[in-house]
Amino acid sequence: MAEIKIDIRGETCPVPLVETRKAVRHAEVGDIIEVTGTHPTSRKEIPMAVEALSLTLLSNEGTDTEWVIRIRR
Repeated sequence: MAEIKIDIRGETCPVPLVETRKAVRHAEVGDIIEVTGTHPTSRKEIPMAVEALSLTLLSNEGTDTEWVIRIRR
């Protein structure tokens, strides 16, 4: 099991979602993907994508301007 970290601070839509999806595609089952960002809309969109992809949202912490989302593939 690996932990994949993505730092997308300063990026706006659609980059955070695209980068998260890329990481998910490269991850193996059981891997943890940690996404750090600053775009408020992405903080809402990424968890929706996680649900649509039937992945596990481990946490969504922080504020709208600085957040960390953890996902299990």
